[in-house]
Amino acid sequence: MTVTHDDSTGLDRLDVGAHPARDAVHFRRILAARKGVADAEQELRDAVSAAREAGDSWTIIGAALDTTRQAAYQRFGRD
Repeated sequence: MTVTHDDSTGLDRLDVGAHPARDAVHFRRILAARKGVADAEQELRDAVSAAREAGDSWTIIGAALDTTRQAAYQRFGRD
């Protein structure tokens, strides 16, 4: 029996009959961490967008990000 998934993780080629069953605790932890990173990245983008809408300068936003205004603009200014 082959497990299929719609992603590009390689799991679609996994033959569960040839691989012993293991607790997927680490796999689930990695997935949860990836989701946390994605959620945090979206929150950061939303916060920067809100700061810009409120009139904050790229200099202030850069300081909050511990980077330069140019780097802040390059990362978030084109969204």
